[in-house]
Amino acid sequence: MSILHRDHTIAKPGFSRWLVPPAALCIHLCIGQAYALSVFNLPMTKLIGITQSAPDDWKLTDLGWIFSIAIFVLGASAALFGRWVEEGGPRRAMFTAGLCWATGFFLSAAGAYTHNLWMIYLGYGVFGGIGLGLGYISPVSTLIKWFPDRPGMATGMAIMGFGGGAFIASPLSVWLMAKFSTPTHVGVAEAFLCLGAIYLAFMWVGAAIVRVPAPGWKPSGYTPPAVPKKLITRNDVYVYDAIKTPQFWLIWWVLCLNVTAGIGVLGQASAMSQEMFPGQITAVAAAGFVGLLSLFNMIGRFFWASTSDIIGRKNTYFCFFAIGTVLYCLVPWTGSIGSVALFVLCFVVIMSMYGGGFATVPAYLKDMFGTRYVGAIHGWLLTAWSMAGIFGPVLVNYIRQYQIDHGVPKAQAYNTTMFIMAGLLVIGFICNLMIKAVHERYHMKSDEAERSAAQVGAVGRPAGA
Repeated sequence: MSILHRDHTIAKPGFSRWLVPPAALCIHLCIGQAYALSVFNLPMTKLIGITQSAPDDWKLTDLGWIFSIAIFVLGASAALFGRWVEEGGPRRAMFTAGLCWATGFFLSAAGAYTHNLWMIYLGYGVFGGIGLGLGYISPVSTLIKWFPDRPGMATGMAIMGFGGGAFIASPLSVWLMAKFSTPTHVGVAEAFLCLGAIYLAFMWVGAAIVRVPAPGWKPSGYTPPAVPKKLITRNDVYVYDAIKTPQFWLIWWVLCLNVTAGIGVLGQASAMSQEMFPGQITAVAAAGFVGLLSLFNMIGRFFWASTSDIIGRKNTYFCFFAIGTVLYCLVPWTGSIGSVALFVLCFVVIMSMYGGGFATVPAYLKDMFGTRYVGAIHGWLLTAWSMAGIFGPVLVNYIRQYQIDHGVPKAQAYNTTMFIMAGLLVIGFICNLMIKAVHERYHMKSDEAERSAAQVGAVGRPAGA
């Protein structure tokens, strides 16, 4: 379909660049549903029993793999298809992301209806995961090209949508299941079908709106600095050269450690708050605490990414690691003195920096490797998220259980974990400190090299680079 090709998305004179962030939000608000998948877990344990789980119903441990598969495939597909996204343009990638994301829901609906868990693994986990990966990276480089004066703010606006998508998806999913449920049927399958259709429509609207700037375009009144700032390059680095640099792997660990420290806590926030403050935080209050964390996760994506345009990407990550280390060390103390308010304050700030890390890193990559292949490089970097999605929950869950098995009260079972998280952030601080400008030998040497990069094989190096 030629209408999806990059050549058909070049903006005409007079096009407002402020239409591109809403196009990106159409994608990220939809795929942000992944953070609300847990609302389906309990209903899917009662597909046969209806009011309570029957012996043949699925267990929560089995259902937990749906999210894990989707996040793993997100990282893998972003890495594998990142260059395809860059070369074909955002419209083709957004269109394909919408198709895969919706297909994931349609297959999951069939799996719920026929009670076939493997179909849901394939649907939401694999097809949905591909939609997540393509949808997550597709607007990134486009936004950076439209906002060279404020790249952090631009990517923050879009990636904020991923953090906030659960606010829409959670109540909508609950309402749809209630709408289609009967005394003999749980409305999971119908809810999946409706969500798939809704998300497909909105993601294709985003694909229709998006445009790329014409070659040589610059914002009105914008003049690039005569002398580039330190750690901000004017040169481009080819994607497969970028992943050979020490800078890429240092940023990989910077993201991985920041996410590891946050994602494990995010997954256990409800249980942790109730166990650390027994009798003070009820189940309802804990649910409110989780919602508050999600809100600050979303706000932090815009706030910290915008702040990075002022203080720089490296300094922003220094803030994440320095402040985060102090806050994680404070958490056990808040439990010992019984201060719920201080406990909540620590974690809302931590969650803002967790979200901020996701939103700031595309601009960090742009500073280090240029704009030409930033989307593809970002795709490879998201494998750090896949690894952190394993490391974080394992650290929190298994260390907690080890502490309890050895007689530590539940209220204190998270103390060791918090200090370990603080230690991880110290390592992240050191990794960030070691990041320097990319050596010029990795820079693409000419326009000819850039053109030939589009024709080279997946593992080749562009001619003349």
